[in-house]
Amino acid sequence: MRRIHALVSGRVQGVSYRAATASEARRLGVVGWVRNRSDGTVELEAEGPDETISQLIAWCEQGPPAAQVAGVAVDEIAATGADTMFAVVR
Repeated sequence: MRRIHALVSGRVQGVSYRAATASEARRLGVVGWVRNRSDGTVELEAEGPDETISQLIAWCEQGPPAAQVAGVAVDEIAATGADTMFAVVR
């Protein structure tokens, strides 16, 4: 299992980025969470098989149609196995 922490920058708030990310993560069978940050970025943690996490990262680099992603900074972190679903948090 692989777990990542990512910060997504660009025009990623107010464009359904969180909801679309949660939908894609659930489609892929990834668990974790996504939220907006006060600095205008979107933050997420995701856990799942290596190839599936790679697919989610690739999706995050594009985002939903209205988003304009400038960058995705990804850090590898220890898998926890604690999440049971992918959630949008506030």
